[in-house]
Amino acid sequence: MAEGPAAAALEAVDDLDTGRLTEWMAANVVGFEGPIRYGKFPGGQSNPTYRVDAASGAYVLRRKPFGPILPSAHAVEREYRLIAGLHPTGFPVARPHGLCEDEGVIGSAFYVMEMVEGRTFWNGALPDLSADERTAVYHEIVDRLARLHAVDYRAAGLGDYGRPGSYFERQVARWTKQYRLAQTDDLPEAERLIEWLPRTLPPQTRTAIVHGDYRIDNMIFDHAQPRVRAVLDWELATLGDPMADLSYLLANWVQPANGAATLGGIAGRDGIPTMEAMADRYCAATGRSEGVPDLDWYFAFGQFRLMSIVQGIKKRWLDGNASNAKAAAHAARVPELARSAWGFAERAGA
Repeated sequence: MAEGPAAAALEAVDDLDTGRLTEWMAANVVGFEGPIRYGKFPGGQSNPTYRVDAASGAYVLRRKPFGPILPSAHAVEREYRLIAGLHPTGFPVARPHGLCEDEGVIGSAFYVMEMVEGRTFWNGALPDLSADERTAVYHEIVDRLARLHAVDYRAAGLGDYGRPGSYFERQVARWTKQYRLAQTDDLPEAERLIEWLPRTLPPQTRTAIVHGDYRIDNMIFDHAQPRVRAVLDWELATLGDPMADLSYLLANWVQPANGAATLGGIAGRDGIPTMEAMADRYCAATGRSEGVPDLDWYFAFGQFRLMSIVQGIKKRWLDGNASNAKAAAHAARVPELARSAWGFAERAGA
């Protein structure tokens, strides 16, 4: 992960062994010089992320959370491998500096990468930009996504990063399992989704690197122009159906604008492209002559997956080891997300 202006609001924490971390960075990060000081980036529910300032410059450290975690979750090793494969292709990711799998250094596995400076847009409405600038930002977002899906993952050394087929079948099974492992309540809509989603899987026609959480606030933009300098947060990345990323991005157009990434009710004016315009631009850039399929199934799955993720946050909060002070508020969203997901399922014919 890299950060922009929000870095000024770092949380003061004291949960890293600076002596052992300094020793590890001196041995593994080219050009590193201590001493170091650090702070934790606010936000983020998954892998705690820190800015580390040293005599040699600024770095970002991303680690697994302390305490018990669900199987296959928080795989910083996979994140590191992904950005290490993507960086040489020219796709905008932070430069990787080193991975540490020795939990004895700071108490968990972690990796270090460059600190990418720039702008983070937390509000998808882009209130501080002109209409032309908003259009340019959204065109850049969808163009970067098309570029990601065009990366030759085999040439990047990522041919075995995930199984190439049956992406949504595996995803539905994975997030059902994660939900069950973290489940704390009985939600009728969740039970209906768990029965309906695997029966109605869409066909997969292409395979690409899938980011898994592709949205405007997971990017660092150049200060002077609408150009992505780094795409962040690759924890959910794998090989899969590129429709997963496209539908996840476009889901922001059907969720009410709320001051974050969502755009429902404001898209199509003041320079923010319509969902149809974004889909058309992606199809033109990727040669997808058949267009995009009906998106309601994908939206239902996306909300179901988010429900499962937030359920995991709720479980960690109840267990006392969530990484964010706002975890309680996020945990309360689980029933709302279940209802939203089932609403899309009904639109898809459930």
